Amino acid sequence: MLQDYNPANADLLVNINGKLVHRDEAGVSPFDSSVQNGDAVWEGLRLYNGQIFKLQEHLDRLRKSAELLHYQGYPSDDELANQVRRTLAENDMSDSVHVRLTVSRGIKYTSGLDPRINTAGCSFFILAEHKAPVYDRSGLVLHTATIRRPFANVLNQHIHSCNQLTSILAKLEASAAGADDALLLDTEGNLAETNATHVFLVKDGVVETSTTRACPEGITRMTILSLCREHAIPSVIRDISEAEIHEADEVFCTGTMGEITAVIRIDKTLFGGSRPGPITTRLSDLYSDITGRG
Repeated sequence: MLQDYNPANADLLVNINGKLVHRDEAGVSPFDSSVQNGDAVWEGLRLYNGQIFKLQEHLDRLRKSAELLHYQGYPSDDELANQVRRTLAENDMSDSVHVRLTVSRGIKYTSGLDPRINTAGCSFFILAEHKAPVYDRSGLVLHTATIRRPFANVLNQHIHSCNQLTSILAKLEASAAGADDALLLDTEGNLAETNATHVFLVKDGVVETSTTRACPEGITRMTILSLCREHAIPSVIRDISEAEIHEADEVFCTGTMGEITAVIRIDKTLFGGSRPGPITTRLSDLYSDITGRG
């Protein structure tokens, strides 16, 4: 799955610390922590009919990530929300838009790793693009990567950071195998997530997903679990072994970038007759209803 270039994004205005500039003129200092160390946190937001879906939940997760990294001078939720809305308005955007909101530790007064050389407060960057859900609705093919998702004693996955080398290495493996994305296990061999999304299984009518010991607490993941409770669809959060993944009746992925997408094959295992299954389809329809797409 390779995203196409959208000509509608040719003249985007990008928000750099409150200054709106053409995408081709946007610049970030080489002293910024995002450039020097990948020391930044981010959220993906989606705009539906003029409304940012689950904005506060995303801002809460962003702030939690920043707090875990002990950022100083972090902007308020109101400032970030207002800057996102300003960026959307200046780009005349109202629907089918994806926003990447990034906050870094900020600019260092000299090059280096030590956070004590960051004294200017945080930087923020807002990139809004015309972008429909990126995955093919007919289903995804996943490849199980040799790369593993670590637990918090190696790298806390609840820090939604711009340090994504694990995901990039896994994605390289998947692309080399001819798959759309990579399936990642944790270091104990249980399901974690893909390189970009959370993963759900359906077995005997029960929706199952991994714990978040080795993956972030996803906003779309949370929404799917809420929909299961509201609509009497049995659901379970637990450790899921690799063998159990291949025994599932249905598999699907969730995320802001791609919404709800069926998985039709993992390695050599086919699911749902190579098409979205009934529970995947039902949850996708319910999700569309609450986003205003139904």
